[in-house]
Amino acid sequence: MPSTPTVSAALPSAPAVRAVRLKRGEQPTHSGLTPFQRWAWRTFRTRVLAKPPDPVLEENLIKAHMRVRADEYLATVYAMTLVVGIVGIVAGVVLGAIFVLSGSLVLGLGLGIGLPILAPIGTFFGMQGTPGSKAKERGRKIDNKISIAMSFVSAMSSADVNVDQIFKELGRQKIYGEVAEEAAWITRDTELLGVDILTAIRNGALRSPSKRFQDFLQGVVTTATSGGQLKPYFLLKAEQYERENKLAQLQRVETMGLLAETFVTVVVAFPLFLVIIIAIFAIIGGGGSFMIDVLWGIVGAMIPLAQFGFIFFMYSLAQEMN
Repeated sequence: MPSTPTVSAALPSAPAVRAVRLKRGEQPTHSGLTPFQRWAWRTFRTRVLAKPPDPVLEENLIKAHMRVRADEYLATVYAMTLVVGIVGIVAGVVLGAIFVLSGSLVLGLGLGIGLPILAPIGTFFGMQGTPGSKAKERGRKIDNKISIAMSFVSAMSSADVNVDQIFKELGRQKIYGEVAEEAAWITRDTELLGVDILTAIRNGALRSPSKRFQDFLQGVVTTATSGGQLKPYFLLKAEQYERENKLAQLQRVETMGLLAETFVTVVVAFPLFLVIIIAIFAIIGGGGSFMIDVLWGIVGAMIPLAQFGFIFFMYSLAQEMN
């Protein structure tokens, strides 16, 4: 039986036709909707389909790997906004009445009017921006792992492994996080959808949320179609991403050092001097009860919030270095 040509690390050709087999007793499945999403789709389907599709939302859903169609997600946004709006009205009326009866007229009116308005608005825009936020988060995770992933790719190419097998093995290495997920989707296109490897890589570049990974995949397609050798390209990219990763790590370390100095000045020294000054003014100038309230506010609210804010920011910056 004649052999089927495959894509090597140098030149592309037609992909091999593979039979996809499931384990005994298994059936193909698809991404199902939750009961709430199904109710939202039934309720708001007409309203959603009456509008033209949002290409930005569709792109963000794909890049975020949220396995739901744009129209289904938009229906879920409308449904959640409606539910939060009803809850906000009930909570606003109840809490507003409680505070008004207790003598806090301004606070009661603020809750009674603000909750029914701000809660659904915040829910609508928050859910609309969720796919974009998740896509950016995935892009950041890909950028963090791309350096070590390219070392794996260059090592595989040095052993003259075919390009499709390189991405297949990369997709199996879960240590590379979202980079492995992107590679697995490329393998899915070739083995399940019957797409040739170069088209699958080109599609992977279009749906990847990382600019660096897009540049790498587009370079693979350009090098292969122009008759170049992929092995030197992989080695060059591995060295490039390693240098960029070292520079980014050095920059983050310098930023953390600057933030540590700022923490000592703003969160430790400044509140201490402020407490001493206010205490002296309370003793000398009178107004003791007001000054005591200010001191309680600084000690009980300002200092803890500032410390937790710096801790959270430092933790987020440290996570980007992992």
